[in-house]
Amino acid sequence: MTKAEKVVDRLTEIYGHLSWKDDAFRVLVRTILSQNTNYRNTRIASRNLFSRFKTPEEISNADIGELATLLRPAGLHNIKARRIIEIARLITEKYGDLSKVTQKNVDVARADLLSIKGIGPKTADCILLFAGAHDVLPVDTHVFRIAKRLGLAPQDADHEAVKIALESQISPEKFGSAHIALISFGREYCRARNPRCGECPLDDLCSA
Repeated sequence: MTKAEKVVDRLTEIYGHLSWKDDAFRVLVRTILSQNTNYRNTRIASRNLFSRFKTPEEISNADIGELATLLRPAGLHNIKARRIIEIARLITEKYGDLSKVTQKNVDVARADLLSIKGIGPKTADCILLFAGAHDVLPVDTHVFRIAKRLGLAPQDADHEAVKIALESQISPEKFGSAHIALISFGREYCRARNPRCGECPLDDLCSA
């Protein structure tokens, strides 16, 4: 078992297997909502949104004030509402149904997703993993930082190099849980500033 697998297994014991599968557009929205908040708040805001609006087209025509109110539990609701409306318009105009993209070859699908303004590598990979069942491990700022601190990726690695390093060391069936558990760990213990090293459950595996 690789060190990365040990890390993932230990963290999923703490945070659980919080992977999920859903429609591509809903995964996109949840990924946007998850920024700077926790899983519970993301879920509440997502439920609020999709109980009122069902499709990208409906959201693209939504009143930004109403949408922001629905998204309030996730924080930064005005910014997120504006961004979601803009992306919904682009998707409606270009694809109609985002699932058409996730059904393509993973490299082609990723390139298509990254061509949409507002979708970066982490968001694209979340869509590919959680909606398209492709074997990719999304890397956000927490995962990026933790991979280097734990010595799972080279210190000079860029985003893509960290992604490749983690994917080579972790079993594909664990990618979803690994992504979410590493983010939770990064928020609770391995923070960018003032990490809680003295309380860290991975202290014996850390290279920092």
